[in-house]
Amino acid sequence: MSFNETMKALSDSERRKILDLLKKGSLTAGEIANQFQMTNATISYHLSKLKAAGLISERRERNFIWYSLNASVLEEVLLWIEDLRGGK
Repeated sequence: MSFNETMKALSDSERRKILDLLKKGSLTAGEIANQFQMTNATISYHLSKLKAAGLISERRERNFIWYSLNASVLEEVLLWIEDLRGGK
């Protein structure tokens, strides 16, 4: 995971929408897909980019994969932005 990957993942509006869904709690890929007009392959692509960037994590439970927001990476981004603004 690199900062560049994280910023690139955040640059996509659909990925930001997925993150917004996950801030309410863990969801399966199917539950995420139901919120979009995209193919399952496209959802899977976006999830893989978010996971590679460290923005989400996954856990397998029986036949499902649950996705969760990884807030610590977002906190790092926010700290970096705050530092750019000259914050303490």
